[in-house]
Amino acid sequence: MSINAIYKGPDDLPGVIAIFPLPGALLLPRGQMPLNIFEPRYLAMIDDAMRSGLRVIGMIQPDPVHPGPDQAKPQLFRVGCVGRITQLAESGDGRYLVQLTGVARFRIEEELAVGTPYRQCRVTYQPFADDFTARKGEEEVDRRALLRALADFLKANNLKADWGGIENAPNEALVNALAMMSPYGTAEKQALLEAPDLKTRAEILVAVTEIELAKSETGESTLQ
Repeated sequence: MSINAIYKGPDDLPGVIAIFPLPGALLLPRGQMPLNIFEPRYLAMIDDAMRSGLRVIGMIQPDPVHPGPDQAKPQLFRVGCVGRITQLAESGDGRYLVQLTGVARFRIEEELAVGTPYRQCRVTYQPFADDFTARKGEEEVDRRALLRALADFLKANNLKADWGGIENAPNEALVNALAMMSPYGTAEKQALLEAPDLKTRAEILVAVTEIELAKSETGESTLQ
């Protein structure tokens, strides 16, 4: 998706960002994530992001294996993805309906002591400089294996898809959209996020799908 702001590299993004911890949420560069914002602290976060003019927030998952001592402030994975608020609507009942468009992944360097009700972190984007180049490495993706795994998953779950749209989608958009929509767990989502390149992300997606399909044949799948 095209956005008004131009981000050419890590220096175009702020070094300190608001963090939105959300289990199971996977945002990837140029992917789109709808959010239903209703908690007061995150309503304040959106207000501040819009007021600043930067319009960016960081999506990241809490780490369930290492939750930390404070349940109200769970330990976070170190890698997330910053997104730009590209759509914002008021619901009329106190909620914000937001669409976030992914820009680049980040690694947390430190969490800051702040007076805001939401968490803020100092981050670096340098390990993920390739995220700023659209469609980088998509020629390396095994598209046939990806589509085969998708077809098998849909068939096993009695689901349908817009194959016309799927077949016309570029590899980057296809891989990232399927990864973001995948019904897999926190660990799998984090592995997809932290994949070093698009080829590896596609391979992880295919491998996890094949594992879940094999489990479903034996009744062991965790998917509902």
